[in-house]
Order: sequence, then structure tokens, then C-alpha cells
Amino acid sequence: MASDPGCGTGPLFSLAGQVALVLGASRGIGRACAFALGRQGARVLVNGRDAGRAARTVRELGEAGIRAEAVVFDVDDLQGATAAMDAAEARVGPVDILFANAGVQHRAPLLEFDLADFQRVLFTNLTAQWALARHAARGMAARGHGRIVFTGSITAILGRENVTAYTAAKGALHALVRQWSAELAARGVTVNALAPGYIRTDLTQALHGDGEFDAWLRRRTPAGRWGTPEDLASAMVFLAARESGFVTGQILAVDGGLSATM
Repeated sequence: MASDPGCGTGPLFSLAGQVALVLGASRGIGRACAFALGRQGARVLVNGRDAGRAARTVRELGEAGIRAEAVVFDVDDLQGATAAMDAAEARVGPVDILFANAGVQHRAPLLEFDLADFQRVLFTNLTAQWALARHAARGMAARGHGRIVFTGSITAILGRENVTAYTAAKGALHALVRQWSAELAARGVTVNALAPGYIRTDLTQALHGDGEFDAWLRRRTPAGRWGTPEDLASAMVFLAARESGFVTGQILAVDGGLSATM
């Protein structure tokens, strides 16, 4: 059985000497978590498919004193993505932390949902995340240490209308977290997921200006507000750190209490 580094004797939740690859890091949740990981000492690999946005995020991280570089690829191009991951590891060292965060959304009523859109959302949010995380997991398992965190969703816990493909993908990711943890824990690799509630990002932009939905959300959420990408950052640091070495197979809801109430 592999031996996890454990808590050690250094500063609590330090990620010094670690390399973190954040998929979908150019904006939203990925960007906030890239900053959080970097502030704890990790060297951050910023993934995005838009080279300009990725470069801007790297520049902003650098201005905050964080070592970072861009790793530009589209997660849907699995061959290109894995080649880019390998090249990045050859330059900076092996990836210790993977935040599998890239995703897309498509909203439509179930009875009008096009099969092509369903398959597209599933491929990006599930198949690509599975394939790229498995690629990283192979190296982690060989080294006896690693942290994999997926972006799940409370839509996999609480049903919501018009997001059938997204819900299916996130529900499958939640199941994979438990299944992967059963296979990888003995190899020193933890696998968990963050399950955001309603967070103000580009992915939820269609809902921001909907007054009826906004009022429902504020009533329904005990915290009484939308979440922000920064609300997930500290949870990401915890799951990435040595101190969480005995935490695996878990879905951590970051939702202001939404999934805890009726």
C-alpha cells in the first residue's frame, strides 16, 4: 500500500513544491481555484482553449506572485490534450493536483432536448473529464501520491428542469468519484468532487437576469444569496492538501445550504 505524505510539519495546507493543473482555469470557478492553489504555494498550470484568456490569467497570477504558465488545449480533443499534459509535465514536473473543472451547459426542456446537444454536453462534462483525469491518475498512482478533484453539481443531488444532459454528466461524475476512490486510495491518490450550488459564472449567465429565478434562489438557499467562484476556493485547497489524505470518495456541496434543506 502506498504511503501518503500526511500532514507533515510545515504550514497548514501548504502546497509548496506541488504542481496543480486546473482545467478550465481562464475564468469562473477554475480561475478562482487557480489563484487559491497558487497562494498556497502550488505552481499552477492554467488550462483553457483560448490562448489569449489563458495568457491573461497567467499574467494576473504572476502579478499576485504566483508561478504559473498556460497549457492551451481543448478538452474535447483528447489526443491533443494528453500530449499537451505530457509536454507540460516534461517542462515543470509531474502533476500532483488535478482540478477537472472544464464544462459546458445547454438548457432546453427535456421533450425538446436535441440528441446532438445531449451527446456534446456529456462528452465535454463527463467523457473528456474521465479521460484526462485517468491520464493524470496513471502518473500519480505510479508515484504513490496525487489529488484529483472533479467539479460536480447539486443538480446531481436535487433535480432541476431544463438541464438533462448536464445533470446526467454530473451524476455520473459523482458515481465515478466513489468508484475511483475504491481503486486509487491504496495507491495514495484521493478522488473527490466539489458540488457547487448556484454560482455566478458564465455558465449560469442565462439565470442571472431572471428575476423570478433570482427570487426563488434567494428564498430557497439558507445563505440567501448566489455563490461566488471564491466560495469554492478554500474547499479546493483543502481537498488538494496533504491534510486531506484520508478524505476520498466524497462529494462536497458548496451551496449555501441549498441541498441540506427541503
